[in-house]
Amino acid sequence: MHGGRLTIDLKALADNWRQLARRAGPAETAAAVKADAYGLGIEAVVPALLNAGCRSFFVAHFSEALRVRALAPDAVIYVLNGLPPHGCSAFHTLDLRPVLGSLDEVAEWLAHSPEDAPAALHVDTGLNRLGLSPPEIALLPKNFRPALVMSHFVSSEIPGDPITLRQIATFRAVREMIPDVPASLCNSSGLFLSALKDIAFDMVRPGYALYGGNPTPGAANPMREVVKLEARLIQLREVESGVSVGYNAQWHTTRPSLIATVSLGYADGYLRSGGATAQHVGGKAIVNGVECALAGRISMDLITIDVTDAPGVQRGDWALLVGGGLALDDVAHRLETNGYEILTSLGRRHERVYLSS
Repeated sequence: MHGGRLTIDLKALADNWRQLARRAGPAETAAAVKADAYGLGIEAVVPALLNAGCRSFFVAHFSEALRVRALAPDAVIYVLNGLPPHGCSAFHTLDLRPVLGSLDEVAEWLAHSPEDAPAALHVDTGLNRLGLSPPEIALLPKNFRPALVMSHFVSSEIPGDPITLRQIATFRAVREMIPDVPASLCNSSGLFLSALKDIAFDMVRPGYALYGGNPTPGAANPMREVVKLEARLIQLREVESGVSVGYNAQWHTTRPSLIATVSLGYADGYLRSGGATAQHVGGKAIVNGVECALAGRISMDLITIDVTDAPGVQRGDWALLVGGGLALDDVAHRLETNGYEILTSLGRRHERVYLSS
C-alpha cells in the first residue's frame, strides 16, 4: 500500500502543449522534460507529448536523454547542462545535441565530432549561470555552426521587468553576430509576454506550464490542471482544547477538535514549510468537500489535519493536498516555495494514476 495517490492527467498535459503551440505560431514548440518530466515521469509524459505532436525535447542530464531516446527514437533531444569531459562519442552514438555553454566545450566538440554533428549554443544574457558571454561570441571558431542558439530569461513571469527587455535586446544583438541560425528564448512565461510576436523566434521551450503551473502569476491560470495529490486518513483522534499536536508542540488546539493523520509527509514532497505553528498558518487540505487547516509540523511520513468542521469524517477517507480547490501555485505559496519545487519533490512513494491521453 502507498501513502499517497498522485493522479496525473496526460490528456490535460497534451492539451496544454497544444495550447502553447498555438500561441507560438510558426515557431516550433519543444518540451522541457528535465527532472523526470518535472517529477511526473518521463516514461509517461514523453509518449503523451509525442502523440500531441511534440518532436523536440530538452533535458538537463545525459542520463535523462537516454530515457527520452528510448521512448522517442526520431526526436531531437537537447542536453542543457552541456558536454561532460570526453563525452562526445556518447552524444554521437545516440544522436543527442549538447547545449554548449563555453568556448572550451565548443573546442572539445569540434575536435572530437564529425563536421556536421549538431549542437546548440547557450548564450548568457543576464542569468549568469551557463552560457557564453556576448563578447565571447566573437571568439567562436569560424568553422562552428550551431544548430540552435538559445538563452534563458531571468524573470519572464514578472510583467514589465526591465531585465527582460534588456535580455531581449542582448539576444537580438547576439543573433546578428550569428546570422541565419535558428534561435530560442521563450520559456513558459515568455510565451505570455506582450512582446511574444517578436520573441518566439524559431523555437519555444515551455516546461512548467505543460504540467499545469501558472505561467502568468497574479492572473488566472490559462493552463489545464495536470496534477492531483491525495492521501488517506489513517487515524482520527479527538483532543481537548489547549492540546499540542506534532513535533516541538508548536501548534495547539483552541477548541475540542478532531485531528486526522494522513500517511504522507515531507519525504513525499509535501515540504516542512507547510506545517502549522503559532506563527505560521501553513498548508490546507480538503476533506469531504471542506477546506481544513493542517495541524502542527509536517513529519517525514505523516501530516496531521484539523478536520473538526468536515462532515462525517471516517478512517480511510481521502484528504486532497494539491489540485482541485487547492491549485498548485496556491499550495506553493502557502509552503513558501514555487510550484516547480513542489512538482519535482513529489518522490516515488505515491501510487501513480495516469489518466490516458
